[in-house]
Amino acid sequence: MQTVTLFATLLLAGAVDKKLEVYWIDVEGGGATLIVTPAGESVLIDAGNPGDRDPKRIHDTATRVAGLKTINHVIVTHLHVDHFGGVAELAALMPIGTLYENGIDSAPEQERNHVAVAAFRNAKVGKRVAVKPGMRIALKGVAGAAAAKLTFLAARQEFVATKGRANQAACAVARTKGPDASDNANSVATLLELGAFRMFDGGDLTWNVEGKLVCPSDRVGAVDVYQSNHHGLDVSNNPVLVHTLRPTVAVFNNGPRKGCQPESFATVTASPGIEGVYQVHKNLVEGAKNTQDDLIANQKDEGCGAYVKMSVDSRGTSYTMLLPSTNHERTYKTKKK
Repeated sequence: MQTVTLFATLLLAGAVDKKLEVYWIDVEGGGATLIVTPAGESVLIDAGNPGDRDPKRIHDTATRVAGLKTINHVIVTHLHVDHFGGVAELAALMPIGTLYENGIDSAPEQERNHVAVAAFRNAKVGKRVAVKPGMRIALKGVAGAAAAKLTFLAARQEFVATKGRANQAACAVARTKGPDASDNANSVATLLELGAFRMFDGGDLTWNVEGKLVCPSDRVGAVDVYQSNHHGLDVSNNPVLVHTLRPTVAVFNNGPRKGCQPESFATVTASPGIEGVYQVHKNLVEGAKNTQDDLIANQKDEGCGAYVKMSVDSRGTSYTMLLPSTNHERTYKTKKK
């Protein structure tokens, strides 16, 4: 009974203990990562698909679980319906402040002509901002906690200034894949920080653009947590990026039959220093590789909707991964800068 009580307390502790909380919401192979800062400010990176399911799951997690009444900032990483599709319906369920996007008109014609774009274009939000690499969302601080920072590292295949020297040996053997003409390659990439804690979210960035982030110069640096690019598809998750980031924890925001593919899974599990690999869904494709069951939020096709949660302590010195659906809980130490 004591263990259950402690687990429940950890799930709800953010507002009381001034923690940074991140929820990987189950939109079944789309993108929806909800961030709540120690000051109670919220950032949603992508909003899943249109329709009842995904906006309602996001709304439920934001209001019932995280205790929010509004989403202060929404980032749409690129113009694919599993990332922008839920914005309009979510905006009808709860207020949305600022929408950060690549811009509809910069996407390839095929993506611009998607039937769901009209609703996204007309979504009721406070204001819209076109992302530029190097921009930072001005997140509020709060006494008793380190300052939260969210920086845009990439957008439309443009990047922030170099952070440091890359692993020249890794860059020398890095390979390319075929060119990607879709809006995936234009994805917004972000870096979330609290004290020494660092988390990378690259949307659906694809292989060749991932390589340019860290070769010939490293524009990111080592991170604690890596959200798999492109849900863990093998056209993304270039080893030169993943191994340069050297995450301690990786989270696959995959679906039951989308993402967490063999090459990406192997790349992540072979990354130097990796300690925990989490999945929103068990990969049910025949012959698929999966992490251990208690690190997977949703095990089956039906009855889904479970999330993965991370809670970073107020100073950014450690973070706890929590899966309510499996009662998993593990705390990791933040890398030293």
